[in-house]
Amino acid sequence: MISVEGLKVEFNATPLFEDVSYVINKKDRIALVGKNGAGKSTMLKILAGLQQPTEGVVAVPRDCTIGYLPQVMVLSDSRTVMQEAELAFEHIFEMQADIDRMNRELAERTDYESEDYQKLIDRFTHENERFLMMGGTNYHAEIERTLQGLGFSRTDFDRPTSEFSGGWRMRIELAKLLLRRPDVLLLDEPTNHLDIESIQWLENFLATRANAVVLVSHDRAFLNNVTTRTIEISCGHIYDYKVKYDEFVTLRRERREQQLRAYENQQKQIEDTEAFIERFRYKATKAVQVQSRIKQLEKIERIEVDEEDNSTLRLKFTCSSRSGNYPVICEDVAKAYGDHVVFHDVNLTINRGEKVAFVGKNGEGKSTLVKCIMGEITDYTGRLTLGHNVQIGYFAQNQAQLLDENLTVFDTIDRVAVGDIRLKIRDILGAFMFGGEASDKKVKVLSGGERTRLAMIKLLLEPVNFLILDEPTNHLDMRSKDVLKEAIRDFDGTVIIVSHDRDFLDGLATKVYEFGGGVVKEHLGGIYDFIRSKSLESSTGLTPDPSGLTPNPSPKERGGRLDSLFASDDNKKKNTATTPLSSGEGSGVRLWQEQKELNKRLKKLERRVADCEAEIEQTESAIAILEEKMATPEGASDMSLYEQHRKLKEQLDHVMDEWETASTELEEAQKGA
Repeated sequence: MISVEGLKVEFNATPLFEDVSYVINKKDRIALVGKNGAGKSTMLKILAGLQQPTEGVVAVPRDCTIGYLPQVMVLSDSRTVMQEAELAFEHIFEMQADIDRMNRELAERTDYESEDYQKLIDRFTHENERFLMMGGTNYHAEIERTLQGLGFSRTDFDRPTSEFSGGWRMRIELAKLLLRRPDVLLLDEPTNHLDIESIQWLENFLATRANAVVLVSHDRAFLNNVTTRTIEISCGHIYDYKVKYDEFVTLRRERREQQLRAYENQQKQIEDTEAFIERFRYKATKAVQVQSRIKQLEKIERIEVDEEDNSTLRLKFTCSSRSGNYPVICEDVAKAYGDHVVFHDVNLTINRGEKVAFVGKNGEGKSTLVKCIMGEITDYTGRLTLGHNVQIGYFAQNQAQLLDENLTVFDTIDRVAVGDIRLKIRDILGAFMFGGEASDKKVKVLSGGERTRLAMIKLLLEPVNFLILDEPTNHLDMRSKDVLKEAIRDFDGTVIIVSHDRDFLDGLATKVYEFGGGVVKEHLGGIYDFIRSKSLESSTGLTPDPSGLTPNPSPKERGGRLDSLFASDDNKKKNTATTPLSSGEGSGVRLWQEQKELNKRLKKLERRVADCEAEIEQTESAIAILEEKMATPEGASDMSLYEQHRKLKEQLDHVMDEWETASTELEEAQKGA
């Protein structure tokens, strides 16, 4: 579908990549991988036609449509969510206007027997059929389904986009892109602003309903669930693998090992030949053999080993003087914007040295509470106390975007560094993979990951004992994320991490605070303990106290109730084994009944999924048969076939939705089991 031939891109006479050739076929699911700065985003811009390569050709068919979601975009504030999403169907509105115009013309004209009138009828019929087949009558249902899948509620549809956070507004742009159903989707870090539920919905959409997809992401699970082909950009070259990401990692390692063995064997052969030539070069009796060996040496096709990309980020947060035992204490903290209550009755205490995670959907108040702690927001109610000698280092969600694009990397750091540290700026930049000429790059040419690293350097210049990191992994590659995770784990101070990255939070956070519905709930344990408790809650129908008056009890009020609710599995097993049935009010019986109900629900969901899959197969077969008939001259003029085709398409969409819902419920129930 899209052919790339001999692509080369240079920045300041330095090639980013060269001699790149590959083809994007229909229904391809391609993961574009490589370290930050390798050229992934540049490649997407070239495919989208937004940037021209130094050399090479990108051949795109005339009728091929391309949709591109960049990492950062300028968003409009003048419309509601629904109005903004409707822009995806501008072609439908134009077609509707054209049909209405032709309909009026047919009603007004009286030259019924003329050739022009017959041509107008034919054109009207053709356009009307196209309009029906493109879903012109049910696009609102498609919009609602997509917006809800990305986490919007019906009450959000009529709200202005200006009321939403940057993450939610990015979701609107993603919804518009998905609704257009382009032939090729180019997505640059689409999961950066999505919560876990929305990521799962997007996975299902891309896997079942999208056409060709080229995807840049550093979310391993997302890549494995969506893509079937992996293209790696490394050291200026590309390597194409027809496998998922996990399989690609294994194949890449095996490829390099084979290359090394072949290279070593060839080098030994070359050394032996050169030694023979050198030994007998000046002996007349060996002149013929020497000349033969020289020609043999010239004909050898040298094996090249892929340059190992060993450049890594070296990161260490320096803890300043010791803070008090309780860096943050919140008592009945609440924040509202007009009538909209962001959160209320927040009671939490963070101990010195704790590493806690703030999780929840975008717009639920995570960044707002962080700003309250930072002192950027002061008009909250309740009491928020910072401990003795707390020195905060803050990495904002949009920190990388706040950098001055006209400065160089070196100047950016030079302007904030004070004292003796200025003598070590080059060393610091080298540790962050900005050594040599990279330090003289302008900020505006840096990738998203490189900007994030640069913003992280600014955070390191001043020692702190309390780190607050708001989405620190956005735009970071997988190796850099692992290094950052290790640095946070080794940090002696206190850490608050706002993130949706499950892999990053696993083994790092010891306590999770969940934001949602205006309340903040404390969950003891790691991120997967929290996910398991949520899955169990949803599968068994367990809900919090309906009164909602004390969703966050103070530390004195919690007692043993919270400990028993969120205890580890080992503790639960221990308590179950040592507590008599009578004293636990039949807890063993209740658990058995709950498990029985869960098993029944699992079987029901499995049957529902299987039924949906069978119906999908039947409907798709019926559509295929009908399209064969429509392709014939007789079928092309049969209007009833078009109507049948439209109804089958609507039926297929309905069944697909039902299958997606059932599959998601089954997956959650299986996790809870």
